[in-house]
Amino acid sequence: MSIRTDALASLPVRAALPRLLAELDRWGTAVLCAPPGTGKTTAVPLALAGLLPGTSARTGRVLVAEPRRIAARAAARRMAWLLGEEVGGRVGFTVRGERRVGPGTVLEVVTTGVLLQRLQRDQELAGVDTVLIDECHERHLDADTAAAFLLDVRAALRPELRLVAASATTDAEGWARLLGADGGPEPGEGARRPPATAPVVEAAGGSHEVAVVWAPPPRPVRPPHGTRVDPDLLRHVAATVRRALREQEGDVLCFLPGVAEIARVATDLVGAGVEVLQVHGRSPAAVQDAALAGGDGRRVVLATSVAESSLTVPGVRAVVDAGLAREPRVDQARGLSALTTVRASRASTRQRAGRAGREAPGTVYRCWSESEDERLPRWPAPEIEVADLSAFALWAACWGDPGARGLALLDPPPEGAMAAAGEVLTAIGALDAAGRATERGVRMARSGLHPRLARALLDGAEELGARRAAELVALLSEEPPRGLGDDLATVWRAVRGGGSDGYPARWRREARRLESALRSGGSAPAGPGAGRGDDACAGLVAALAFPERVARSRGPGSYLMASGTRAELVAGSALAAAPWLAVAVADRPVAAPSARIRLAAVVDEESALLAAAPLHTAEEEVGWSAERADVIARSVERLGAIELSARPLAAPAPALVRTALLDGLRRRGLGLLHWSRQATELRRRLAFLHRELGEPWPEVSDRALLAEPESWLGPAFARARSRADLERLDAGEALRSLLPWASGEAALLDELAPERVEVPSGSRVRVDYSGEQPVLAVKLQELFGWSQGPRIAGGRVPLLIHLLSPAGRPAAVTADLASFWREGYRSVRAELRGRYPRHPWPEDPSTAEPTRHTKSRAAR
Repeated sequence: MSIRTDALASLPVRAALPRLLAELDRWGTAVLCAPPGTGKTTAVPLALAGLLPGTSARTGRVLVAEPRRIAARAAARRMAWLLGEEVGGRVGFTVRGERRVGPGTVLEVVTTGVLLQRLQRDQELAGVDTVLIDECHERHLDADTAAAFLLDVRAALRPELRLVAASATTDAEGWARLLGADGGPEPGEGARRPPATAPVVEAAGGSHEVAVVWAPPPRPVRPPHGTRVDPDLLRHVAATVRRALREQEGDVLCFLPGVAEIARVATDLVGAGVEVLQVHGRSPAAVQDAALAGGDGRRVVLATSVAESSLTVPGVRAVVDAGLAREPRVDQARGLSALTTVRASRASTRQRAGRAGREAPGTVYRCWSESEDERLPRWPAPEIEVADLSAFALWAACWGDPGARGLALLDPPPEGAMAAAGEVLTAIGALDAAGRATERGVRMARSGLHPRLARALLDGAEELGARRAAELVALLSEEPPRGLGDDLATVWRAVRGGGSDGYPARWRREARRLESALRSGGSAPAGPGAGRGDDACAGLVAALAFPERVARSRGPGSYLMASGTRAELVAGSALAAAPWLAVAVADRPVAAPSARIRLAAVVDEESALLAAAPLHTAEEEVGWSAERADVIARSVERLGAIELSARPLAAPAPALVRTALLDGLRRRGLGLLHWSRQATELRRRLAFLHRELGEPWPEVSDRALLAEPESWLGPAFARARSRADLERLDAGEALRSLLPWASGEAALLDELAPERVEVPSGSRVRVDYSGEQPVLAVKLQELFGWSQGPRIAGGRVPLLIHLLSPAGRPAAVTADLASFWREGYRSVRAELRGRYPRHPWPEDPSTAEPTRHTKSRAAR
């Protein structure tokens, strides 16, 4: 077969190739901006490898790094087709579990994950002339990391290595700055040093005009939460697809966030009279090929974000966009990490819309309103900011840069996520105490697995043998279809007897790869656990992979994980009676207080302790129990948050008991102490003096007293061992220790803030210090003859006098008694004189005799 020159000539990127090749020859790095459908993923690599007419052959291989396996396979097949060849000739590909290259391969398409593994094994990338990182605008963590490593290689080992960052958007400033930082090789004579940024080469788009139809649901739908999408929205998406089929010609490409949503919409489209194809990372190769090859009749292609820019689907004239995407998120508090559904960014929705205008004018139906569109995020979140960074931290440590502080990254990794990753990697033996990669950690990094799964593979093989460990880890590396159930051992048995296509086929390939890696790496022979049954093997491997998710039953179907997260099985699960589970997959439903277990295995306590050994502790625990509201002192054995056993401590350390009591005081407040009426009154008097006079009178607010309780509670507190001891402690006596005895002013307490004041009748009336101003509440007749009320705090503060009726009810309030006698008394006298005729109501109270009694008793 001959090269397909007509197909190549129609690709718009051809016009940008001369400049791109020239800039690479001059500077060694470049950023290519080319919209989807221009030939960025096909014509450019062929030109870099010298496989297009008019381009020069290179001495080394060209590597093209794609973010997804489906894109890597499709790109290699398309380029081989353009050359009139089969894949495995001059163009080949390598993805996890599949490799098609030959001795004559000069252009190899790989996933970014495969590229990272190669860089770990061979930092120089011997035999490679050029690396093109495709779809760099998507900001996947693998691509960002690979670019950082390649820039290190150019700076330190191979300045001649050419590097291209290819983006489907025009937002190239960051990548240009990053790729231009190392400066590349020394320029030849007469050449200028490169600028601070790499050259940016733009290719004009070949897209046609795309009309936008705003098609929001007729009624409000619930926003996405976790992996949940409102079924009403999915029904609306299906209805919009049917509308597009009626109103437009050609095929319809519909974007949905995940496999479950694709299946739901496909079900709703049954009977639409068209072929419905489901394209995602797990779809069979035959389905992927059919979608990319086109067909005779009309088709609806339901796809995840893989069809945004990595793949070109021919025949599409209409796009229906649900407006959702899946991004990785990690919940450090719950110990759960997974993909979550988010609103797609405006950059992503532009990419999706462009697919409708690839071959002719088209239309995009957006399932949201125009006003909502303005509130969408501008760009997708960089994966480094939101994902679990355990694998990244291990890559960086193996690269020789623990902490990744010296890597050239567009965005630095969050410190909290890196710290959490370091704890995980240290616990599984991948890093030493200084954060450097161990020999075991290097082996984990080269496995192509997440470090958790790599740990399960290595340690599981020692217990169970290479084959069974590899098969179970392969199950965990790609979540099985949920229709197989939530019991990992049952799923294992099902896929072992499964067909030769789909998930069982992918699982077998991955299991063989992992077993081969174990054997080539000198895996130890199976240990004493080799005779375990399927259930026990599945439980051990799942526990080794996710030790913080080992869970003990709290009741039928309810569990507590070692991480402290509560988790529930789905109703009717066959696992509900298991005393222990190893949870492999869990998520958190909307508004649910507990996680939901999606995939788990029964595990025995011995295996749980083996797998989660770093979480196993035995310690003496002395503290304040909020549940019991008292000090607890016991010896406790735990597996993370799971309490295995506890027994009382006979003689806990006094210092720990004091700390627990202080914690109890701060939690429950000063009400734990014994507050007599006298103690409460003393505290109020001291508070008044501190407020009015300041130092040396002490502050006795809750905040001040709880800040240093030992300083005023004294020896009695030091002897306390329980809440009962606190309740017997005399707070009033303790407060007296705070009085300013050293300055001698303590003796003035009763003068400056008297507990009682003697009134003209001879009564000693208690002063109330509970408010902002001290109050003297006294019967009006007892103050006859008193022209001025008393003042306290050295004459600074007048007492607020509450004048009471003979029955003790409030009659008037005044701080100026003389004014009251002149102006207010007359109206009070007129109101109360008839009600209380037996009590004196003189015309002039300022000269009358004070009394506590009625007129008859006063006369005697």
